[in-house]
Amino acid sequence: MNTTKSDPVKIDLEQLLREGNIIRIKPQGYSMYPLFIPERDEALIQQTDYTDCHRNDVVLYRRDQGILVLHRICRITSDGFYMVGDNQYEVEGPLRQDQIIGKLIAINRNSREFTVGNPFYKFVSSLWLFMLPVRPFCFKLSAFLRKLHHS
Repeated sequence: MNTTKSDPVKIDLEQLLREGNIIRIKPQGYSMYPLFIPERDEALIQQTDYTDCHRNDVVLYRRDQGILVLHRICRITSDGFYMVGDNQYEVEGPLRQDQIIGKLIAINRNSREFTVGNPFYKFVSSLWLFMLPVRPFCFKLSAFLRKLHHS
């Protein structure tokens, strides 16, 4: 089969991770905002074993429908992993351990890289996950303040 310039190049991210590569992806959408701004920020992902995944880790997983998702682990039970985007309050799960493909190890923002071990990142991400039950109120308050600011 010949490929033309309009044909997208198919890259097997899972194979790259299995081979020990660290992959760089630009997350799409706003489910992980403000951690990731679409078209600007890059996530550096490394293969991981599900036993190395903990609450507050951001992991790359594949939904049963085939979509790759980058979300934060909000809890782990005997049923599986429960995930949530930083800009969401609805929890997804349980996910099976075989759905987890990789784990976020660093973020590249405006050509500056910082790891998930960065103390400021750890503090802010832990605080935001702790606030999961009040996120709906936070989102409504933010929308109200934006509306006030623009009127």
